Amino acid sequence: MNQPVSKPAIGFIGLGIMGASMAGRLAAAGYPLHVYNRTRAKAEPLIEAGASWQASPAALAEASDIVITIVGTPADVRALYLGDDGLIMHARRDAVLIDMTTSSPQLAEELAAQAAARGVHMLDAPVSGGDIGAREGRLSIMVGGAAGVLTQVDPVLRCLGTNIVLQGGPGAGQHTKLCNQIVIASTILGVCEGLAYAQSAGLDAQTVLNAIGGGAAGGFQLNNMGPRIAKGDFAPGFFIEHFIKDMKIAHEEAAHMGRELPGLQLVRGLYGKLAEEGHARSGTQALFKLYGN
Repeated sequence: MNQPVSKPAIGFIGLGIMGASMAGRLAAAGYPLHVYNRTRAKAEPLIEAGASWQASPAALAEASDIVITIVGTPADVRALYLGDDGLIMHARRDAVLIDMTTSSPQLAEELAAQAAARGVHMLDAPVSGGDIGAREGRLSIMVGGAAGVLTQVDPVLRCLGTNIVLQGGPGAGQHTKLCNQIVIASTILGVCEGLAYAQSAGLDAQTVLNAIGGGAAGGFQLNNMGPRIAKGDFAPGFFIEHFIKDMKIAHEEAAHMGRELPGLQLVRGLYGKLAEEGHARSGTQALFKLYGN
């Protein structure tokens, strides 16, 4: 009689708006889950549901076959993975480390090389879909790394997303996510300006959305962020401060390539103004605030 194959132990670091939902889905799928977060309180619901708390990233790496991280900035990623107490130094041999943070493509390449030198596999796999996609397991996952490694962890990623695409070698996932953020930047600007125009014309915002959401203007930003704007709901599904970070990376990468992106430059400046006015922790749809009433 064949014995059931045990599921790999997963370590998860970064239990923010998206990470907490993602880790919860893995636990619900029956994966042994180890968690670490700088603020332990954010891990308590998962611990109460059966996840094991690890006191440090190093301890988590030592207990896990697969480690997933989704943190804030490239500096956070570098600190988490490198150094004597980092994930790469303490990962099990042949473990798979998956960074789902939106980060620097160059850093992704560096981490992959450092991991390979220690017999560890590394994927950069940033995601898109926001808080809704994280809760419902409908994220788009953009992967850089080896095809064989992606195949190995595909069942795990299928708990988190429905659109998982290998983009190329190390760093390719990050480059693809920057494409995503560049498109979103100008798209959310268009949504806000369209609804500002509707407001000035005396139209009902939700009725306008009902009309144009099924036409050529329809898309995730209009159909998901539009209703939030119409209701005055600026709670974060994705923080403005994180979007500014992503746009900064994209701008720097574009400059390195000799590519000008005037739409990205405009939107980055507008979000910078919002952050200066105290809205850095609002959702990206709060761009509408710049248009007043």
